[in-house]
Amino acid sequence: MRSQNTADAADDALPAPDGGRPTDIVLVGGGHAHVHVLKAFGDQPLAGSRVTLISRDLMTPYSGMMPGVVCGFYRYDEAHIDLAALATANGARLVHGDAVGLDREGKRVILASGLSVRYDVVSIDVGIGPDLGSIAGAAEHGIAVKPIASFLVKLERLRADARAGLVRHVVAVGGGAAGVELVLAVRTRLIADAVAERRDVRRFTFTLVTAEELLASHNARVRAAFRRILAARGVALHEGRPVAAITADHVRMGDGMLIPADATLVTTNAAAPAWFERTGLALDRGGFLAVGPTLQVISDADVFAAGDCAELIETPREKSGVFAVRAGPPLAGNLRRRARGQAPVPWWPQSRHLSLITTGERYVVASRGRFKAEGAWLWTAKDWLDRRWMRAYRVDASAL
Repeated sequence: MRSQNTADAADDALPAPDGGRPTDIVLVGGGHAHVHVLKAFGDQPLAGSRVTLISRDLMTPYSGMMPGVVCGFYRYDEAHIDLAALATANGARLVHGDAVGLDREGKRVILASGLSVRYDVVSIDVGIGPDLGSIAGAAEHGIAVKPIASFLVKLERLRADARAGLVRHVVAVGGGAAGVELVLAVRTRLIADAVAERRDVRRFTFTLVTAEELLASHNARVRAAFRRILAARGVALHEGRPVAAITADHVRMGDGMLIPADATLVTTNAAAPAWFERTGLALDRGGFLAVGPTLQVISDADVFAAGDCAELIETPREKSGVFAVRAGPPLAGNLRRRARGQAPVPWWPQSRHLSLITTGERYVVASRGRFKAEGAWLWTAKDWLDRRWMRAYRVDASAL
């Protein structure tokens, strides 16, 4: 395999194994679902086809382990998949580039470089970005958690600023699981740094603000558990308090209250990539790709989508790594069927799933419907599940 950053004429010249032009299955983005697709086609190649991965990033994070990375419980390499190694090991081509559009008539993926890659069937799993437009000053002064790769870079800057005494007051905006996990994980990391360097941890303050009830999509016992945990960790909680503006040194609430903030973490609304609007593909109200039960975009049978960038129109689900992971097998199967000229089959994701919400310690609260459990044993179980998932897709690049 060669890493592709070359003109498409070279792509079109590569023959299929039978000597004819191959059926090109192109994966745009290295999200959780596409990681599985690469492995599935490597384990069971489809004769007469070739798989190409287009990805801006060569290391893709596993979202389930990101709170542990922020806390310092996992190394970077333990929670990231090497896409170049995975593609090589599974016989796929890699195009290292940033997709910015689709030429659906010419059936090409357009890259930021001006080059393009031909497809017969294309799947999009590019994740999401932050929607910072609803809060004044968020784009200038907020630290968005999405995309994860960018946030990890910002985290290192935040740690350095804390060491220099420039960050004392940390505020997280958003009371969903992401906001709760993030503020507790950042608290753990900054305090651990301070303890290791013998700095006074009492100078830090941590605050979580949410326009809605804390963990509104979870049951009352889970909400009560996290109110208790936040209080025990010294994290001030403001529920039902929308944020009006973020500045360089404070967060202003809708009622005029000012909260000191040297660093403001934003985990609220997500935004779809802007280039989706130029494709002419069907989108939902939020600008995400509108897909049916077969994971095909409802306006184009040769375009599939999965992960956070897609919205299941008939069975809408929250944007969660759980559903992105579970979309992998049905997506792989339907890409294979479409490439063969067969009818894809519908996938009906479960209506409820088990959420394992971390607390900034090796301790987890489990939530599913009315069910709630918590304990260090759940961290052990989650750690085992996460590491098992990573082992399935990790490749030793030195052995290739």
